[in-house]
Amino acid sequence: SDVCSSDLTEIANLCQALGRYPDAIITNRQNMTGVNEDLIEITAFREHKLNRTIWRSLPAKPSANEYHEVLSHFDNPIITLHGYLRIIPKEICSKYEIYNLHPGLIDKYPSLKGFNPQERAFKEGYKFAGCVIHKVVPEVDAGEILISQGTSIENMSLNEVYNSLRGVALDLWKSFFTAI
Repeated sequence: SDVCSSDLTEIANLCQALGRYPDAIITNRQNMTGVNEDLIEITAFREHKLNRTIWRSLPAKPSANEYHEVLSHFDNPIITLHGYLRIIPKEICSKYEIYNLHPGLIDKYPSLKGFNPQERAFKEGYKFAGCVIHKVVPEVDAGEILISQGTSIENMSLNEVYNSLRGVALDLWKSFFTAI
């Protein structure tokens, strides 16, 4: 699979859990400060020694042509988004298989679409929070939901909610990649 990402720690955790690595990590992150060093080391090792993981960079706000220029190097890629806060152009969404994990139970609470739904669920006193994996369309968190998982967040601190949802996210990605 190929990956567009800005939250590279999630990818590192996923690689460790699955024992699989992406063929490419494509990011529009302009500064690599704070990127998970294990992922960088694993990727650098793979690139020089074993199966290649290719790094590609996009501009901060890529055009459809810039996406296509990078993605056209891969045959039939499966693309996953991790912390990628950009709307993908329609022509790219219709040409490629792109999936996103959203840390909000938007199948149950559609109002949790968009930025930072975990914090909104916590502050608004929701009893449950969770994550979904959905197909990417050129609209915020509007694609078909493929898989969903919720968990109780009653009596949790905000940090506990974030940590709980990291586990839910990892479980969903493992299920997703096991099924494809």
